[in-house]
Amino acid sequence: MHLPATGPAPRVLHLTQPVEGGVARIVADLARAQLAAGWDITVACPDGPLAAALRLLGAKVRPWPATRSPGPSLAGETWRLARIVEDVRPDLVHAHSAKAGLAGRLAVRARIPTVFQPHAWSFEAVGGVPAVLALGWERWAARWAARVVCVSEAERRRGVSAGIRGRWAVVPNGVDPDRFRPGRAVRPPLLTDLGPRARLVVCVGRLCRQKGQDVLLAAWDRIAERVPDARLVLVGDGPDRTRLRALAPASVRFTGAVADAAPWYRAADVVVLPSRWEGIALAPLEAMACGRPVVLTDVDGAREVLPPALAPHCLVPPTDPAALAGAVGALLLDPALRASAARQGRAHVLSAHDIRRTARAVAAVYGELLGGGPDAAAWPVVPTEYRESIQS
Repeated sequence: MHLPATGPAPRVLHLTQPVEGGVARIVADLARAQLAAGWDITVACPDGPLAAALRLLGAKVRPWPATRSPGPSLAGETWRLARIVEDVRPDLVHAHSAKAGLAGRLAVRARIPTVFQPHAWSFEAVGGVPAVLALGWERWAARWAARVVCVSEAERRRGVSAGIRGRWAVVPNGVDPDRFRPGRAVRPPLLTDLGPRARLVVCVGRLCRQKGQDVLLAAWDRIAERVPDARLVLVGDGPDRTRLRALAPASVRFTGAVADAAPWYRAADVVVLPSRWEGIALAPLEAMACGRPVVLTDVDGAREVLPPALAPHCLVPPTDPAALAGAVGALLLDPALRASAARQGRAHVLSAHDIRRTARAVAAVYGELLGGGPDAAAWPVVPTEYRESIQS
């Protein structure tokens, strides 16, 4: 956004409940870019890795204790956000993901230009009555968002087909291709006992139903039978950790939460994300930026991150262990196919999913709302030194 040289720096208040994983990294990306542009940036979030990283960047952080799901605490969470908004007096509020989108829009109610970014729709994450309530809320609350920013065209179409009458913008997620870049594959300490012939399959993501690690574990016997020296590593933590450990054979490694996923991508022969639904996941973009082939499920948002030429080899139906095993096994056994997929994936990230491109697109949305015009060319280059403190 182009700002007059004598004008005050715009004040932006970001709201987020997740403090780890993809949403947290996106908030950190935007805060870094906006601080570099000289903007006054405050983030309201629970205490955790994101808050620590933001303080290192120079952002103002307002503690906002909030649970992940709606419940009896919602009234107090909304009241606390309203007090934060009153104190910060932002020019624009940017609410990320379902919980901050719920409490934030209730607290502001369009009195200040509000951007809502769902990062995957809440009504897709639940079933039954909760899904009906979530959808009803999204339809009602769209009136309180000056823009609804979707991370993929598929996410926008899903909202439209669900009856949400939003004022839409599509800004695909991006990653930093200077940080996530090809490099020498060095096995992390957890894997140093593996023999030199072991071929490594890595899945990076929150251990939860959405990410589909249970489907990958269901496929693993088929993969191991076809490729006996294959080994699987699940990188991340989450509510399904105990259940997944019970499903996994003893040879599967669990890393827990990690501060930096890049070494795990570089150590992998194939990176897998068997999601049941997505907005646009960062993990496959980061893996492709690191020059690694990926296998994804054919769900909204996931298919958009792949170059079309790779879809026949790297895209499989969701919740289909046999198809997942076939695609992973084929890549493990074909070095030429892996190398070609790696080259095409890296080129696709550079052309369509560079984080600097994402930051400029968000700046254009802000510019339209704040009256400065969509002068995205004035947005600064995003520096690269902050991701280590945001857990995957």
